[in-house]
Amino acid sequence: MPVPNNNAAFARKGSNVQKVPGAKSTKAATKKKDEEEAVETGTGWEEWSQGKALVRPPDQMELTEAELKEDITRILTANNPHAPQNIVRYSVKERSYKPINVVDQMAVHCVLEGSLVHQDSEEARKLRVKEGLAQEIATVDATAESEEEKAEASVNPIVDGGDVEETGDEDRPDSAVSRINKKEPKVTNQFNFSNRASQTLNNPMRDRICQTEPPPRSSFSATANQWEIYDAYVQELQKQEKNKEKQKGMHSQKDNGKSKKVMLMETQSEDVTKWTMASKILERTISQNTFDDIAQDFKYFEDASDEFREQEGTLLPLWKFQYDKAKTLSVTALCWNNKYQDLFAVGLGSYNFSRQGCGMLLFYSLKNPAFPEYIYPTSSGVMCLDIHAQHSHLVAVGFYDGCVAVYSLKEEGQEPVYKSTAKTGKHTDPVWQVRWQSDDMDNNHNFYSVSSDGRVVSWTLVKNELVFTDIIRLTLSGAVSEGTEGAQAPSIASGTSFDFHKQIDYMFLVGTEEGKIHKCSKTYSSQFLETYGAHSMAVDTVKWNYFHPKVFVSCSSDWTVKIWDHTINTPMFVFDLQAAVGDVAWSPYSSTVFAAVTTDGTVHVFDLSVNKYEAICQQLVVDKKKTKLTHVEFNPIHPVIIVGDDRGYVTSFKLSPNLRKKPKAKKGHELPKGPEVEVAKMEKLLSLLREPDQNSG
Repeated sequence: MPVPNNNAAFARKGSNVQKVPGAKSTKAATKKKDEEEAVETGTGWEEWSQGKALVRPPDQMELTEAELKEDITRILTANNPHAPQNIVRYSVKERSYKPINVVDQMAVHCVLEGSLVHQDSEEARKLRVKEGLAQEIATVDATAESEEEKAEASVNPIVDGGDVEETGDEDRPDSAVSRINKKEPKVTNQFNFSNRASQTLNNPMRDRICQTEPPPRSSFSATANQWEIYDAYVQELQKQEKNKEKQKGMHSQKDNGKSKKVMLMETQSEDVTKWTMASKILERTISQNTFDDIAQDFKYFEDASDEFREQEGTLLPLWKFQYDKAKTLSVTALCWNNKYQDLFAVGLGSYNFSRQGCGMLLFYSLKNPAFPEYIYPTSSGVMCLDIHAQHSHLVAVGFYDGCVAVYSLKEEGQEPVYKSTAKTGKHTDPVWQVRWQSDDMDNNHNFYSVSSDGRVVSWTLVKNELVFTDIIRLTLSGAVSEGTEGAQAPSIASGTSFDFHKQIDYMFLVGTEEGKIHKCSKTYSSQFLETYGAHSMAVDTVKWNYFHPKVFVSCSSDWTVKIWDHTINTPMFVFDLQAAVGDVAWSPYSSTVFAAVTTDGTVHVFDLSVNKYEAICQQLVVDKKKTKLTHVEFNPIHPVIIVGDDRGYVTSFKLSPNLRKKPKAKKGHELPKGPEVEVAKMEKLLSLLREPDQNSG
């Protein structure tokens, strides 16, 4: 393929662009030379012009004619893609955070502070004045410089041809001036694009402002002067006198026979009573922090040394409950609440009959050992109490003066909701035991009481009064029913304790001051079902076993604790504790475990399945030798016992693992559970002591 002579083409192109001085003289010569060269290269010119084509890049897309003619529309908006869309602001009016719909879309890329001023303004006038002065100065300087240049020119003449060269530079085609003035041709686009632009209207910004009313304010100021303090004391004294008059009026209404509930006089102001519950919770929290180490022992501590003692166990002291106003009183009764297992009641009175006075009923919680939960002062010493199993807010109390009363923890005030009087059949001697029983046919609550006057009385809660019914009268010769009449009055036997059977509702046991135990029935009151010659002194406590229906335990001041089968007249087990026994209690988790307390300050814990002859734990639990233990009770769930003494203190102890040991299961056999297992365990012990004919019967 012949190659065109590009040098000639470039020469022609250059001849058209370049402007050289004296070009007119050489124009004819160049034209003639071009004609000669054109004759030589005429054959290759057509091929060169035909081979000229567009060169496509290798990555260019190949589009059809329809695709090339298709219009692709692109809409340009003034929205800022980087503007936030989730701005929220707090609305004081609606009291909530609200999203902002209008967001500023303007993005500032460059900010230039301009120097333009309005021509009619004062500032422009000042600038013109300044510019006029500057021009005058410049003209003066210019005239001075021109004079100096003329003087230099006269000394140094200009070389010929200098101006011609300067003007020649401006007219040269390759100079910078010619390049600036020359416009480059617009490059044609390979695709068919059409650019369309439109200017949209942005929504104007709106500011919303909401003004709220300021919260109300009040300025308070006062001065504490001597007369103001005096007036405050006078008002307080007047208020106390009014409360005393109200209390006297209530007592007068009660003496007239109008039985109304006596409310507690307000000893605190109304502002303080509002914070009673909060302060109680705070007090309990502080108390738990104070006794945290004891609480940890109560939950988690197990005496590891029991593994090396074989059968013996120990008692771990926990909390000690005391009330300053009850230091001179003795603990005469203890009872756990079956619904709230951390709550127990304490009856305070005196066993010294020559020094009788007031008493007190207290309720303590394991969660706050520092102070009682409820306090009920009584005019007579409390001798016994019992908490209702289903209605845990009802508490039956027996007093030294022969009265019985029912307190309700739901009621405000320190007076009982029910109380017996001489008109309503109260006892004439101290009441030694009270026990709640199941409701009667009319769904009325009722409880029983026994006293030294020989009466076993049923008390029924009817509306606002106690209705009594004599169940049986105890005599030395036998039982006497309520309706019997004789010419000779029988000698009365003093009842000291009693307990009702756990499964058989009508059967109950009564211990007397003469040392005998009578098995009685509610429905058959003319005589005793059985009489046991139990002790040589007064029977302090008699209690049925929780599991075995035939077994009960009794204790007395004759130093002995005896285990009985009510079908046999003789005791099955007799334990001599070498001191007067104040109380005995069965454990709720085992049929063979019971605890007893003596007047020498010792707690005795027995487990008949481990040792049938002596206690597996004998521990002195009081500091002073003169302190006598009076009562003991097992917690219904936790392995804890509480012990009361004659100084008004109640101490709690945790049983070590050996005192609540369960039988080991054989390999491959699961350990049986339930009350049947406990019954079988006790029955196995009794079968060893019974005679063959008694076992068969």
